Amino acid sequence: MKKTLVIMAAGMGSRFGGLKQIEPVGPSGEIIADYSVYDAKRAGFSKVIFIIRKENEEYFKTHIINKYNGIDIKLAFQELEYVPSDANIPSERTKMLGTGHALYCAKDLIDGDFVIINSDDFYGKDSFKIAGDFLDENETEYVSVNYPYGVTASKYGKVKRGVVNEENETIKSIIESEIGEENGKIMAKSLQTGEVFEITNDTPVAVNFFGLRKNFLNILEKEFDLFIHGEVTLTNEFLLPEILKKCLDENLIVLKSKVSPSKWIGMTYKEDLETVKNHINSLIERGDYPSELWK
Repeated sequence: MKKTLVIMAAGMGSRFGGLKQIEPVGPSGEIIADYSVYDAKRAGFSKVIFIIRKENEEYFKTHIINKYNGIDIKLAFQELEYVPSDANIPSERTKMLGTGHALYCAKDLIDGDFVIINSDDFYGKDSFKIAGDFLDENETEYVSVNYPYGVTASKYGKVKRGVVNEENETIKSIIESEIGEENGKIMAKSLQTGEVFEITNDTPVAVNFFGLRKNFLNILEKEFDLFIHGEVTLTNEFLLPEILKKCLDENLIVLKSKVSPSKWIGMTYKEDLETVKNHINSLIERGDYPSELWK
């Protein structure tokens, strides 16, 4: 089966303090996305779509995508203007419309089942193999590749994760939450309801690694039409996990949970950079990656 990897790289990373998507983390100047493309290729993916800002097009063409070989690379652009002509967006809004809108901007380039990820998260080779095999072996089910919360925590502050509620690997709900340690306990606060609840280091969380079917794009278009013609404020967003949650609530899809054995590392804070570099160096020493990823 032809599979596509969609990489969301349009955010500027306000907490990180710069364009973290292009921050070198490998010994030969590799960025995190270089490792994602490498892992996807060896997991059987044949196409990669980068979703970026139009203003970064030349940089991506010159410094990023020209290094890849043996895999088809496309660029999609996420801009506030990429909406229906009668969309209800405040003229003074500058904030992007969210991860669901990012996928909406790339939908015309997707021609089959696909995996969508963040560009600034290191997911590990096992995660791509899990997702690739799942899409090949199942015809209709969706998958969320998750990690134990303890693997995804940052020692530099609270993080936003989707707390997964599942039974026998079938996901019942994903609660988008802000999570951190309080008085020796790990507390999650729902970003939607404000409910506070306790989780453990072993609780599976979603970090935007979803294996989706081509027909999901039809659902996406319908939901985006409702969002964009509703009450769009200066800050609200059209988020991919919320769309999936609605699909689960309405029994439109079956979403499976697969917990990856790989170590996940995200660059939420500038201080996370050194952790990413050290982990990649350890994987190179172990033989998982060559020291020069794309010769």
